[in-house]
Amino acid sequence: MNKQQLIEQIRQKKSFLCVGLDTDIKKIPEHLLKEEDPIFAFNKQIIDATAPYCVAYKPNLAFYESMGVKGWISFEKTIEYLNKNYANHFIIADAKRGDIGNTSAMYARTFFEEMNIDSLTVAPYMGEDSVSPFLAYEGKWVILLALTSNKGSHDFQLTADAEGERLFEKVLRTSQKWGNDENMMYVVGATQGKMFEDIRKIVPNHFLLVPGIGAQGGSLEEVCKYGMTKDCGLIVNSSRAIIYADKTEKFAEVAAQEAKKVQEQMAALLK
Repeated sequence: MNKQQLIEQIRQKKSFLCVGLDTDIKKIPEHLLKEEDPIFAFNKQIIDATAPYCVAYKPNLAFYESMGVKGWISFEKTIEYLNKNYANHFIIADAKRGDIGNTSAMYARTFFEEMNIDSLTVAPYMGEDSVSPFLAYEGKWVILLALTSNKGSHDFQLTADAEGERLFEKVLRTSQKWGNDENMMYVVGATQGKMFEDIRKIVPNHFLLVPGIGAQGGSLEEVCKYGMTKDCGLIVNSSRAIIYADKTEKFAEVAAQEAKKVQEQMAALLK
């Protein structure tokens, strides 16, 4: 999916919602544990229920890797199901990869060739040669960590150098030499509020992946006030608040209701 196609999906659906598939075997409804593959059974129902209200899905690899081989199988089945049935949705593998060049090349092959995923979150700490192998794939996206929503983000990301440039600003400026707004996005946490203004001064046209609304307490209104562009420029993720809104056999129905609430908020903000 290229940038214009993503913008068109946002306009058509009046939504820039990403549903995070942070699927924990210990949190899904108990009746699903009888299924051959409980994780995939849960994901499939969540996807079918929420697809009308979102433009993207973001499975977090940690939740699948924690189950070993079975988890990887569930992850692959989820990606295959999305590619086959919901090709107009943007798929983000939240894996936060990044290593020396030849290792990053193998990660890129895994997610972009083997699994045909649209985008991958990447940690930029090791520099250009750890990121460039992911950018070599035409039509695929790198989503670099810039300013995250967790409490520990203040430990390093806001640290300024002698000239007053903060680390997240250096990441934004330097990385633009590697890619552009057609193949690179940035992770910026919803809890950062007015900091979106500083980010938009450096990357006015890039899409931002914004986790942290819902369970983490970020404000959708603030994110849009300071971070939205004329083309929206945002993919806002919600995971737990949607997928775990109900623990009964009606879990998918309730997830759809929660996704619709967010979509309706987004429609109003897009105006």
